[in-house]
Amino acid sequence: MKEPVERTSAACPALFIAAPASGQGKTTLTAALARLLRNRGKVVRVFKTGPDYLDPQILAQASGRPVDQLDLWMAGETYCRQRFFEAACEADLILVEGAMGLFDGEPSSADLAALFGLPLVIVMDVKGMAQTAAALVAGLAGFRDDIRIAGLIANACASQRHRELIESALPAEIPLLAAVARDGALTLPERHLGLVQADEIRAELELRFEAGARALDAEGLAEALLQLPPVTFEAPRQAAEPPMPSLQGRVIGVARDAAFSFIYQANLDLLERMGATLRFFSPLADRHLPPCDALWLPGGYPELHAARLAANVSMRDELRRFFAADKPILAECGGLLYCLESLTDIDGETHTLLGLLPGHGAMRGRRGCQGMQTAELPEGPVRGHAHHRSMAEGTPAPIAFCRRQRHPAPGEAIYRQRGLTASYLHLFFPDNPGALARLFTASGQPASALETHSLTPEESQG
Repeated sequence: MKEPVERTSAACPALFIAAPASGQGKTTLTAALARLLRNRGKVVRVFKTGPDYLDPQILAQASGRPVDQLDLWMAGETYCRQRFFEAACEADLILVEGAMGLFDGEPSSADLAALFGLPLVIVMDVKGMAQTAAALVAGLAGFRDDIRIAGLIANACASQRHRELIESALPAEIPLLAAVARDGALTLPERHLGLVQADEIRAELELRFEAGARALDAEGLAEALLQLPPVTFEAPRQAAEPPMPSLQGRVIGVARDAAFSFIYQANLDLLERMGATLRFFSPLADRHLPPCDALWLPGGYPELHAARLAANVSMRDELRRFFAADKPILAECGGLLYCLESLTDIDGETHTLLGLLPGHGAMRGRRGCQGMQTAELPEGPVRGHAHHRSMAEGTPAPIAFCRRQRHPAPGEAIYRQRGLTASYLHLFFPDNPGALARLFTASGQPASALETHSLTPEESQG
C-alpha cells in the first residue's frame, strides 16, 4: 500500500481587495463579498493585510471562518505562505483585504499581492468624480509592472449615468465589476481607533452584511469571482526548525472582553502549540481570576470601560495579589493603561485602576501613535505594532525602548516591575516563540486556587 503523498501546492481562485486610500469602503465590500459567497454555500477564507484587530472581527463574522492577519515584515514570508497554502486546501475562494492605499507602507499591499501573484480589485469611493476615477485606476495599474488589476468596484455611485461615465473611461483591460450605490445601510459603524468591535453590534452587522450581499448579487459579482482562474499556492519548503519552546504545564490567564480584545489568533494558537493551557477571563465581569501561572492583558478599549474596571474591586485586588507574588504578567497597550494608577477616560473622567505600575493614562484627542516596531525585551526581540491615542505620564524609567521599523528615533517604552512587562506595543508572538516562552515562565509558582479576600494596604503596596 502506497504512503499518502503530502501536498506541496494547492490552487484556488483568489482576489486582493485594495484601494487608493483608507476610507474607500474596503472592509464593507470585502465583508459583503464574503457573505454573498457564503450564502451560496461556498467556503470563503478571508485575510487582512497588516496588524489590524478590528477588521478581522468583522470579516470573520461575515465569512463564518477565522481571519488571519498577514504582514510580510511582522509575520514574514514563510508564515504568510503557510497560511495561504492551508486556506487554498479548503476554500472555494480566498479574499485578501488590503491596508491603507495600495502602495502605502513598507511592505505594502502591492508587495504582498505581487509576491503571491494575486489579482487586484480596486475599491474606490467615486463621490464627486467620474472619468477621474478611471484615470486613478489606470495610474494605479501602471505604477508597477509586477501587479495586475482585474477590475474596479465603484463605491458610493450616485446613478446609472454616473456609472456609465466611469465605465466608458476605463481602460479596456480593467472592467467595472460593480457600482454600489450610496447607502447608509451598508456602512460599518466606526469609533476613534477604527470600526466598532463585532461582538458589540453582531445583530446590526448581520443586517449590513446581507444588504451588501444583495447589492453585489444584483451586479452578478459572485459568478464573476468564482470563474476567476485559480492561483497556485506553494507550501513552504520544509527547513530544519529548532524545537518549539515548551510551555507544557503552564496555565496562562488571558483577559478577553469588550475592554481587552486586541488579540491575534496566531498568538493564541502559538501558546497552545507550545503546550500552554489558556484560561480566559473578563476584568469587566468576573470577580475572580482563574487559577493560572501567568497573565496576558492585551490591548483594547479600557478608556471606554474605565468606570466598570475601577468598580470591579474584587478583580483589582486579585490582580494586585498576583503581581505581588512576582508572577509573570504581559500588558500591552490597553493592558498597560489598566496597570497604571489611574486613567482619564474618553469622557474626561478619571478612575483608579490597578496601580501595578506608577503613572497616569489619558486620552489625547485625535493625535496618536502607530507603526511597526521591535520590542527589545531581555528575553529576546519580538516584532509588533503600536496603535494608540492615549499617553502614559509619570511612569518609571523604562528598561528599554522598542526599535522602530524604519526610523532611528526610540520607539515605545518598555517597563518592568517585578514580574510585570508592560508596553504600548502589541506583540506578534510567532516572531520569536522562545522569547515569549521565557517571558511567561520567568517567575511564579504552579497554578493553584487563589485566595479571594481584599488586600490590606501593605499588600496593595506590594
